[in-house]
Amino acid sequence: MPDEKLRITINGKVVLCSRDETILDAAKKAEVRIPTLCYDERLEPYGGCRLCIVEIKDFPKPVPACTTRVKDKMVISTETDEVRRMRKNILALLLSNHPNDCMRCEATGNCALQTLSYEYEVDGTRFAGETWNLPIRNDNPFITYDPNKCILCGRCVRICNDVVMAGTIELTGRGFDSRPDTSFGRPRSLDNCEFCGQCVSTCPTGALIDRKAVGRGRAYEMTKVKTTCPYCGTGCNFYLNVKDGEVVKVTSDFEAPVNHGNLCIKGRYGYDFIHSQERITSPIIKKGGQYVESTWDEALDLVAQRLGEILQEYGPSSVGAFSSARCTNEENFLLSKLVRTVFKSNNVDCCARV
Repeated sequence: MPDEKLRITINGKVVLCSRDETILDAAKKAEVRIPTLCYDERLEPYGGCRLCIVEIKDFPKPVPACTTRVKDKMVISTETDEVRRMRKNILALLLSNHPNDCMRCEATGNCALQTLSYEYEVDGTRFAGETWNLPIRNDNPFITYDPNKCILCGRCVRICNDVVMAGTIELTGRGFDSRPDTSFGRPRSLDNCEFCGQCVSTCPTGALIDRKAVGRGRAYEMTKVKTTCPYCGTGCNFYLNVKDGEVVKVTSDFEAPVNHGNLCIKGRYGYDFIHSQERITSPIIKKGGQYVESTWDEALDLVAQRLGEILQEYGPSSVGAFSSARCTNEENFLLSKLVRTVFKSNNVDCCARV
């Protein structure tokens, strides 16, 4: 039956799941943490990093939790000695050619690889071998790409192709030379990239970072303020990362009901106006042929007075209003109500009409 619930046991905790859920989904319900590197809730499960491996009772080998569907009466263990040993091996291999510069890395404190290496006590000295020494890419205004820190989780490629559907980057090369890159290694530009920053938002290491925030503070130094994007009426939510009273960068809100952490170029990088010296911070009215600053009360009184004079002299048909798609539906409704009920006019239009 479609609504039949399966009874799963994870680390001794019993949880009810549907047939289409994975072990990782069941673990979240049971509030059991399973480490991942290639997993992103916005993407289809990939099973590439193998850090989410778990043991199933009476099953011959560990399986990845993100791609394995639950079965009734399944008994799962997520932190056995064997599972921890395998995860430590995986992390040691990832660190074998990873730069050891956490003290200068922009992702310090917000790096999944760093967090897991600390948790599993892996220092990167177990395996020695060839390392990358590739140039850092700063060929655009928004995204810095350090291929030496890439762990080939594929998240940036998948979100670019499957969610954004821009096709800007793909896994190139083979074997040790594999890395995500643009076609023919060309610089990112508006011709081949939307600069939505989705790849940055999903990167678990410091391989992809916001260039505008470089050197402006660590993650733990910033206060995250949840807000709504002002650029259109869609209602996307995100976090403003604030340090010393200034917005340093924007990060995704993965719990946002509208956008689920996804953003466009305006929402991700269009925050410079907040601290612009040219920003108008108070109403401006015209007095004696000159534009001067005023108070809100004075400006609103002037607008009400002039609209009243126009309505009295020329009638309701002389007054209209243009609303903006950048406003919320509620704001546009109130403007429409003002014109139709107070001004007695139907002259209302919006840029989103066409």
